[in-house]
Amino acid sequence: MGKQRKVLVTGSSGLIGSEVCSHLAERGWTVHGLDNNQRAAFFGPQGDTRWNQHRLQSSLPGFVHHELDIRDRDGVLRLLAELKPNAIVHTAAQPSHDRAAAIPFDDFDTNAVGTLNLLEGTRRSCPESPFVHMSTNKVYGDRPNAIPLRELATRWDFADPAYAEGIPEDFPIDQSKHSLFGASKVAGDILVQEYGRYFNLPTCCLRGGCLTGPNHAGVELHGFLSFLVKCNLEGRTYRVFGYKGKQVRDNIHSGDVARFITAFIEAPRVAEVYNIGGGKQNACSILEAFDLVREVSGQAQVFEYVDENRIGDHICYYSDLRRMRAHYPDWDITVSLPEIVQQIVASWRDRVAVS
Repeated sequence: MGKQRKVLVTGSSGLIGSEVCSHLAERGWTVHGLDNNQRAAFFGPQGDTRWNQHRLQSSLPGFVHHELDIRDRDGVLRLLAELKPNAIVHTAAQPSHDRAAAIPFDDFDTNAVGTLNLLEGTRRSCPESPFVHMSTNKVYGDRPNAIPLRELATRWDFADPAYAEGIPEDFPIDQSKHSLFGASKVAGDILVQEYGRYFNLPTCCLRGGCLTGPNHAGVELHGFLSFLVKCNLEGRTYRVFGYKGKQVRDNIHSGDVARFITAFIEAPRVAEVYNIGGGKQNACSILEAFDLVREVSGQAQVFEYVDENRIGDHICYYSDLRRMRAHYPDWDITVSLPEIVQQIVASWRDRVAVS
């Protein structure tokens, strides 16, 4: 890859976007970030990501910030025509399935229409450039809950041996409840695939599990592990919604996500879909997460149980990583779940110290 190659990263101040910016900058790419701090509009002051934008601007040589909303079609088309980037990494989104119900137009216009704006701009201005889209495991709706489960002491797990390694990419997405967020992300996901298949663009959908890391601005409605750590350190009450606290998620470090995105950009394929998460090895329940965090922070978790699960919430979900590993054998998970927790605890403590 030449040193003058340009990448456009949307949602560049967010968890995955900022990690991708740093990762590619270290490899000689010129990084253009697109962000307008919509996370603060969606989640209030606690979701504010300006601190991360300023971190990128001060730490990455040549980083260019573009204050632009992906819903601004003319602005997006104009920017892509001017930049003609060698790769597009699309991480901008309204990311909460709970929040979407209160802001359905904002949710759909961001997740579906915003993605269309970027795809069409790419097709017109740089059709040969790899387009990587951060999708979500919520495209499967609540269908994973139909898989027979077994209840263990601290978690639920799949009882069907067909899912011993997790949820594969050919798992059905129809006939299920998605939440409005899941529906808007399905629309974006299918558009990315269709631009690949119909126009032969090198596109990729990454259906994320729990993407996390030390730069996550976790809030109650999005960012489970980061928010749980924040509550633990502050002695705040963490609310557990249903399923006895035994619901399972697979956690992947944002750095491992960035490494896979880079691998795809360097060897792109057309209209690919991957379930990207921590897999079985990095999966834990909420109850197990309490113990993991306590081992690092030394503080017991204060929590209350709400005997009502979130609409469309998964009881057990972890990603089957075999397709990713088969297509990109040099990639694998490098950050273990205990290491992730240690980094998040250290990061929240640092942020408190400098605030």
